[in-house]
Amino acid sequence: MAKVTQLVAQLAGPIAAAQGCTLWDVEYVREAGTWFLRVYIDKPGGVCIDDCEAVSRPLSDKLDEADPIEGSYTLEVSSAGADRPLKKAEHFAQFMGSEVEVRLYRAMEGAKECVGLLSGYADGDVTVDTPEGPKTFAKKDVAQVRLYVRF
Repeated sequence: MAKVTQLVAQLAGPIAAAQGCTLWDVEYVREAGTWFLRVYIDKPGGVCIDDCEAVSRPLSDKLDEADPIEGSYTLEVSSAGADRPLKKAEHFAQFMGSEVEVRLYRAMEGAKECVGLLSGYADGDVTVDTPEGPKTFAKKDVAQVRLYVRF
């Protein structure tokens, strides 16, 4: 049987596309004793609350119809965000050359974080260009990669 997130992505993708958006990611997580089904969407120019509502309403109906989740949960549809995590190969391809923050499970060269320009992605390994030169991090060492937002 497919994972909940995969089933929801199959339902949410066409609904998001019909609203001029793309499906970025789906999470099904438990926080403080409550299950949350989070659907992240994106579109050129950014996502507004009306986009979230336009996806949320028909998706909620589809989820009620398909009933892929036992028990209660809270559905949230939101923007992927300016500092969105990059998880899939297509995410990395889309943002090649962008500034990212790589967070590591354990410190390497005295740091658990590295900020640089995304210059490579292969089989989960991430390469960023830093002022000190390019750095490649093995998939097993990378906890998370996010777009880096400077204020």
